[in-house]
Parts: sequence; structure tokens; C-alpha cells
Amino acid sequence: MSGQIGDERTGIALVLLSAVGFGTLGIFGVYAQRAALPIPTVLTFRFLLAAALVWSFLAIKNRLTVLRGRALFVGFGLGAVGYATQSGLYFLGLEFMTAGLVAIVLYTYPAFVVVLAVATMKERVCRSTLLALVLSLGGVALVAGADPAGASLSGVGIVLGAALAYAFYITISRAMLTTTDPIVLTAHVLPAAGLSFVGIGGATGELLVPSAPVAWGILLSIAVFATAIPVLAFFAGLKRIGASRAGIVSTAEPPVTVALGAALFAEPVTAATVIGGVSILLGVVVLERE
Repeated sequence: MSGQIGDERTGIALVLLSAVGFGTLGIFGVYAQRAALPIPTVLTFRFLLAAALVWSFLAIKNRLTVLRGRALFVGFGLGAVGYATQSGLYFLGLEFMTAGLVAIVLYTYPAFVVVLAVATMKERVCRSTLLALVLSLGGVALVAGADPAGASLSGVGIVLGAALAYAFYITISRAMLTTTDPIVLTAHVLPAAGLSFVGIGGATGELLVPSAPVAWGILLSIAVFATAIPVLAFFAGLKRIGASRAGIVSTAEPPVTVALGAALFAEPVTAATVIGGVSILLGVVVLERE
């Protein structure tokens, strides 16, 4: 029994570590803006460097597997289209809203996952699902009107687009995960997303190789602390505590971003922001407890 409790505590700690790591993404995104790093450059290095780290982890663990055929096609499609779209819109949203509000609005994605499941897989809509949707959408409404200095309708729309793209990514991934190791799938998604931004950056002239040490520090931090480590920590924790509990523990992510944004950038945190964020996270908890 004590061993099981210890394993659960380790799992919770790993998922919390993952949430903290992902919670720093918006913060590093703000630093990237201030360093005048174009979005395609940031995301190219984010994904390609993180991919190298994940593939190295798989090699060390003797789990090196290359997907083939349809699995390879779907895995690369998830990265080049799904994850790339979500990340691009996320970073674009940072140009309109504070890092904390971007993180809060992005967390509506579980509600979109439910909507997609109902629409495409004819899943039933129960009272708890409706409650979760009301909480999530109500939270977005509060956040959108929380503070004119921190939120904008354009920004909310962009980040809702990121949440919808992420919901599609998760919905399609679920089918793949019945036969594919999640870390192996991630190892294929990351380079595909990176190559997508290589193309975008090359076409727009916004793919740069930074020379300043500060810029490299930001890019490495995004790849290591906000991408590779959180991905690996989440899957390690997921094994120990299961998907539902991991989903609930992961709701620590937006509060981390809000707290860091307030501490580092003096981002406004109004009562409406807090209530809206709590409402969205309560919606996630209701969904995960179904």
C-alpha cells in the first residue's frame, strides 16, 4: 500500500512539474517578443530542439521506434497541421493579450474536445457535460471583459482558435494512441511541426538564426523547459495516476502562467480574471470526473 501511495505521489509531482513547465511557455513567449524573435523562428527552434531531446530520451530508454505507413502519415499530419496551428495561434495571441489570459482562454480546449466527440462520435450529452460547457464559456466571457489592458476580442478569438485546433489534435490523437506509444507519437509530431514552421519562416523571410546569446537562451528555454521536459514528465505521471487525475492536476498550468505574468511583467490580475479562470478550470474538473 505504501508503495502505491508513493507511486501516486510521484505521479502527481510529475504532472505538476509538467503543468509548471507548460505554464512557462507564455512567459518565454513574451521574452521572445521583447527580443524581436519572429514567431516562425521561435517555433522552428522550439519544435526541432525539443524533438532532438525526445528522440534522445527514446534512444536511451531503448524505445526507439519509427512509425510507418498510415501511422507515420497521421503522426506527421498532427504535427504539421494540428500542433503547428495551435502553437502559431497561441504565440500570435500573445501579441494581443497578456500571457496569463492567453493561458486561461486556451484551457477551454477540453470543452471543444467534448463538442467534437458529440459531433463526430455521437457521444451523449449529460448534465455534467452541459455544466462544464457553461462554466468554460462563462469563464471566457468574464476573461474577455476582464481588463482592456490585458484582453481583447481579437486576442480571445485567436486563442479560441488555438484551443479548437488543439481539440482537433487531441481528438485525432486518441485513435492513434490505442496502438502507438504516446511518447513515440510525440517524437514524430514535434519535428513535423518544426518543419512546418521552417516552410512558413522561409516563405515569409522570418526564419532567422539568432546570434545573440540572450536569444539562444530564450529558444533553448522554450525547447527544454516549456516543451521537452513537460512532455516527458506528463507521460511519466500519466502512467502512475491515469488520464482523468492527470487532466485535473494539469489545471495548475494557467495559474502558473498568471502568477508568473503578474510577478515578472506586472500583468493585471482582476477579480473578473480570477473568477473567469476558476470557472474554466472547474469546467475541466467536471469533465475529467465524468
